[in-house]
Amino acid sequence: MFIERNVSLQALNSFGIAARAGTLVRVRSEDDARAALAHPALAALPKFVLGGGSNIVLTGDVKAVVLKVEIPGRRVLPGAARHHIVEAGAGENWHQFVQWTLAQGLPGLENMALIPGTVGAAPVQNIGAYGVELQDRFHELDAMDLRTGQVFTLNAAQCGFGYRDSVFKHTPAEPGGLGLAGRALILRVRFALPRQWKPELGYLDLQRRMQQEGVSAPTPRQIFAWVVQTRRAKLPDPAVIGNAGSFFKNPTVSAEQCADIIGRDPKVVHYPMPDGSVKLAAGWLIDACGWKGKRLGNAGVYERQALVLVNCGVPDQPATGGEVMTLAKAIQTSVYERFGIRLEPEPVTVPG
Repeated sequence: MFIERNVSLQALNSFGIAARAGTLVRVRSEDDARAALAHPALAALPKFVLGGGSNIVLTGDVKAVVLKVEIPGRRVLPGAARHHIVEAGAGENWHQFVQWTLAQGLPGLENMALIPGTVGAAPVQNIGAYGVELQDRFHELDAMDLRTGQVFTLNAAQCGFGYRDSVFKHTPAEPGGLGLAGRALILRVRFALPRQWKPELGYLDLQRRMQQEGVSAPTPRQIFAWVVQTRRAKLPDPAVIGNAGSFFKNPTVSAEQCADIIGRDPKVVHYPMPDGSVKLAAGWLIDACGWKGKRLGNAGVYERQALVLVNCGVPDQPATGGEVMTLAKAIQTSVYERFGIRLEPEPVTVPG
C-alpha cells in the first residue's frame, strides 16, 4: 500500500482539471485495499474510489481519502459450455484489455474498443458503444465493502444494470437497500464471451464501413479496427484535449413525443427501441441549439461532436470544474427550452 499526501489529481482525470487530494492511496491488490480500510489514520475517514478518472468532473479539492485502483491481472478461466470466462483486475486499462481478449482469440468486446477508463469502472457506468453494452458480456465481479473490508460477489442481476447506470451509482434508499455508491471498491470483473460469436452490426457507422470496404462478413478484428477509426475521427483524445467522452446520456422519449419533435424538426436523429420508446441523439439536440464549437471560459463544446465537452485551457490554466458544469447547465437549459427534454449528464461530479 502506497500513501501519498497533497497529491495533484490533474493527471489522474481525463478532463485535466486541476484539483488536489489530501490523501491518496494506490491500491494494487486486495490486501492493499483491506490495509487502507484498517489503517488507524484512515479508517474513520470517508473514501472516494478513483479508477481511470475518465467519467468524473472535479469541482474542487477532494477531502475524502482517494483510493486509486491499480489492481492488475488478466486470465482466462474454465468456462461454461456457451461462453469463455475472462477475468481482469479492476486497474487494467479497458481498451488494452479488449485488445488482449482478441489476441487470445476470444471476441465479444470489440464494439466497445477505445472507451477510456479502467475495467473496474466499466460496470459502474455500464459502458457501451455501437450496439453492445457491458451488461451483454458481463458474468460477475468481486468487490470489497468499504465499511467492513469483506469481499463479496455480484452477478448481473445484482448489479442493477441500466442505460449508463448500475447499483454502484446509487445510494440505498433505506437501510439494507442495494445502492452501493461510495460503499464498494471493485476488485475484479469477469466476462462471459460467446463461444459462438456473431457480429453486432446494427449501427449505421459500421454498416457504412462494410459498404465502403466491400465486406459482408467482418471479422472481430475488422470490427475492432472500424470502431477505433470511427471513434478517433469523432472524439478527441483525452491526452491531447481534456474531456470525459460523451457528457450527456441519449434521452428516451415516447413515440408520441418523438412524433411531435419530428413534426417540428424532421431531421432529428432517433432510434426506435424494442419497448416502443424512442432514443434521441443528445449530440444532435445540442448541435441543433447551436452549441457546437462554443465555449464558456475555458470549457467548450467539441467542434466535431456536440456531445463532448472539452477543456480549452492550457496545463497551467485549465478549465475548472465549475466552468464545465456551468457550460453543461447552459446546454441543458437550451435543449429543454427548445425540445422540452432534460438532458442527464453521464460524468459524476466530485465533490458531489
